[in-house]
Amino acid sequence: MEMRRKDREMPATFGLEVIDRSSYGTLAVSEPDGMPYCVPLSIVRKQQTLYFHGAQSGHKAGLFASDPSVCIVFVGHAQVPDIYSEEELAGFHEYPEKAGALISKVFTTEFESTMVRGKVRRVTDREEQIEALRSICLKYTPDKMQHFDLAIHTGLSRTAVYAVEIEEISAKRKKL
Repeated sequence: MEMRRKDREMPATFGLEVIDRSSYGTLAVSEPDGMPYCVPLSIVRKQQTLYFHGAQSGHKAGLFASDPSVCIVFVGHAQVPDIYSEEELAGFHEYPEKAGALISKVFTTEFESTMVRGKVRRVTDREEQIEALRSICLKYTPDKMQHFDLAIHTGLSRTAVYAVEIEEISAKRKKL
């Protein structure tokens, strides 16, 4: 994926760190009519594989069956900077030639993000399913792991686990 703003491009290792820090990833897949379908998911990374879970049937599962190509976007940090006092901002009115800083440093957002492309596959190996779900639970509910085995015993049969091998990754960051 070619990035226009080379000054914001970050290495793949940074992108993997963003994935690990992110609360969720937004997965995009194409509808049969070409329209995008996007859904936020709780995603965990194990080496170069992303895992998430969902229902065994439904709209998303049907889309994966017709076209496994997906794109997932993660945002690790996003914040509007607050680097000028009201007095300093008022000073821009006196010196309009310096007002460009308003655009680049006030009316902007600092962020870090990662975009991944790959193909989704349904995980059918029971051990891989359990390890993927364990990793998801360790990321999102680490203080509840004493109940994990019971949850697997009662819920695995009705849970679909999906994997995406990272084929392409790009990361960027804007930091003032």
